[in-house]
Amino acid sequence: MPASVPSDGRPDSRRAEVCAVVLAAGEGTRLRPLTERLPKALCPVGNVSLLDRALARLAGLGLTGPERVAVNACYLADQVVAHVGDRAYLSVEPGDPLGTAGGVANLRDWIDGRPVLVGNADAYLADPVSAPGPDVAALFDGWDGQRVRLLGRPAANPTAPGTFAGHDFTGFSLLPWRLVRDLPVVFSDLVRAVWRPAEAAGALEVVPYPGTFYDTGTPADYLAANLHAAAGGALVDPSATVTGRCAESVVGAGSRVGGDVRRTVVWPGATVRTGERLRDAIRTGDGCTVQTDAPDGSRLQAQVETSSMGEDADERRNVS
Repeated sequence: MPASVPSDGRPDSRRAEVCAVVLAAGEGTRLRPLTERLPKALCPVGNVSLLDRALARLAGLGLTGPERVAVNACYLADQVVAHVGDRAYLSVEPGDPLGTAGGVANLRDWIDGRPVLVGNADAYLADPVSAPGPDVAALFDGWDGQRVRLLGRPAANPTAPGTFAGHDFTGFSLLPWRLVRDLPVVFSDLVRAVWRPAEAAGALEVVPYPGTFYDTGTPADYLAANLHAAAGGALVDPSATVTGRCAESVVGAGSRVGGDVRRTVVWPGATVRTGERLRDAIRTGDGCTVQTDAPDGSRLQAQVETSSMGEDADERRNVS
């Protein structure tokens, strides 16, 4: 099995034995209507699906292939399965999603005694200094293989509910096998089943993440992550056609922009007609427009409109 390179560049036998699970089973209810036809994990950020971003981050740690990486799926699972292909082991949950802890428990036989790095597919992370993979490698530095480790960033209110050691969770946790082994295959979350008990026992550590993090679970945060990926400019797929005005936006493959867009995400195959003006919005391929409430994307409420181009317009994975 390929070993990965720790943040200090030295070999690390503990990281060589670890496996990884990407949680991609949730319904993404807070992100509706964007997730009515597309799983949240496949929603594009910067013209790359969230799931592909997660798999690329794991590849940056030397974790690739179905022996080292698993992806769970439930809601619109056929799309996730087709998208992943043979890049990872697939765990399809029948019925309703099992939650973050139940999803890991369902993979117990595949994990098979190994420590496991668990990542949320909906986590957008970007470090201006380190590439995906090395940017989270500090999770392994000096790890004793017994404690739970969470990736986090300092919280605005360090004592607020949902924080750990004054930090907000930023999408990745490292779990020892001893805590995975006895998890029941029932709906449950890692917060209550693993993290809080470990914290109470003095067996939880938070590793600070130095970069930018967005939980893309709401339209406003999803838009904010895309705008961050665009880095203040227009990120346009080479196959898109733009004849209108486009600023501070992300324009997907095969889309057509004849109108005026600013701080907007145009999904692959979508159309913005001549004369249309979109601000702080997401336009999907079937003509749905989700209009966020604030220019900076900070408010969670969204207004949904239906373009004449089409008929229609989760479990929240946080630490609260």
